[in-house]
This record gives sequence, C-alpha cells and structure tokens, in this order.
Amino acid sequence: MSGTNQGKLLGSPHGQPMDFFEKRFLSQGFRFIAGLDEAGRGPLAGPVVAAAVILPIPRFREQLWDSKKLLPEKREFLYEKILKMALSIGTGVVEADEIDRINIGRATQKAMAMAVRLLRGQPDLLLIDGIVPIPLPMPQRTIVKGDSLCVSIAAASIVAKVTRDRIMMAYHEKYPQYNFAKHKGYGTQEHREAIGRHGCCEYHRKTFRGVGYTLSSSA
Repeated sequence: MSGTNQGKLLGSPHGQPMDFFEKRFLSQGFRFIAGLDEAGRGPLAGPVVAAAVILPIPRFREQLWDSKKLLPEKREFLYEKILKMALSIGTGVVEADEIDRINIGRATQKAMAMAVRLLRGQPDLLLIDGIVPIPLPMPQRTIVKGDSLCVSIAAASIVAKVTRDRIMMAYHEKYPQYNFAKHKGYGTQEHREAIGRHGCCEYHRKTFRGVGYTLSSSA
C-alpha cells in the first residue's frame, strides 16, 4: 500500500496518499464510496454522533486530517468546504438515554447506520474507521486509524465532530452550570466537579463509570 505515490492528496503517516483507498476501490468498479466515523464515544454527557460522507474523488483536493488533530477554526473551515463539495452527507445522532439503554458500542453502530440511511442515494461501499462493521447489508471495509489514512473517513470525522460540538453548545445554553461549551461533555476535572455540585442532567450518561463514581463520592 505505501509504495504508491500517484496523485497525492495529503500523505498519511504511512506515506500513501489520503485518497489511496478510494482510488483503489474505484478502480475495482465501485462508484459511490462513503467514509464513516463518529465523535463522542468517551464523554460523560451528550450524544454519540456519526457521519457518512461521499466525496467527489479525485476532484476533491482539500487537505483533510483526523478532526481531533485540527484546531477548531481549521475544523470549522474544512467542515464548510466538505458541505459544499460532498456528493452526499448523512449524520446520525444517538442521545445519552439510549446510550445508557443499549451501551455505547451498539449506540455507535446505530448512529453510523442512521448516517448511511440518510445519504442521498445508496453507497455501494462503506469505509469505516476502526475494526467493527455496521449492521447494514452492503459491502464494507474497516480501516484502523482510518481518520488519518483515508480522506473520506477524515471528512466524516470532521463532520461528526463539528456536528457534535454544535449540539453540546446548544446544551450549554440550557445547562450552563456544567460548562459543556468548554469540555463538550468529556470527563474533565471541571466537569466532574460540576456533576458533584449539581448532580446529573438529562444529557448525562448515567451508566458511565465517571458519572456514577462522581455522584457516589460526592454524596
């Protein structure tokens, strides 16, 4: 894989172009390839959000990368670029109460399946970040660290992250005492202290150890 140097979009850590996987599968006859990624598996509050993105390969030339490694301003800029250029985008959101009910692994798969179903037209191949396929009857390939290796997955990572951050900003307006605008629901010391002072709100994942432990230790 790493031996190719044709049509470099942005080199991955392994030296191959970020559109390597898309070009490989397009050459095999696939036409509409969707990258999938999620944001929000680990926080103590808020939803898990998944995105599915079909890019116009090779016409899409923006330099994308794993959303977690981008500054917020750059991430927002690229998000707008992706919205303008993508052939199709779908997002799936699973809220905290359902995460508590079915667990975060199944909730992530559900959010990804929702994102795919909301695409305009059905993709003929899914490229999924990680190692777990999703419960849909269509060709799929999982790619470990796909958000750093595959431009479609990187685009999905950015869309999912920006979408989730905006949701958490809205939740901050309702519950400013937790300061969701700053930590986006992750288990920072500030967030844990706020849970200890104010208890949980409807957006907290009550089955997560960090939430339950904070509540019990502050009782």
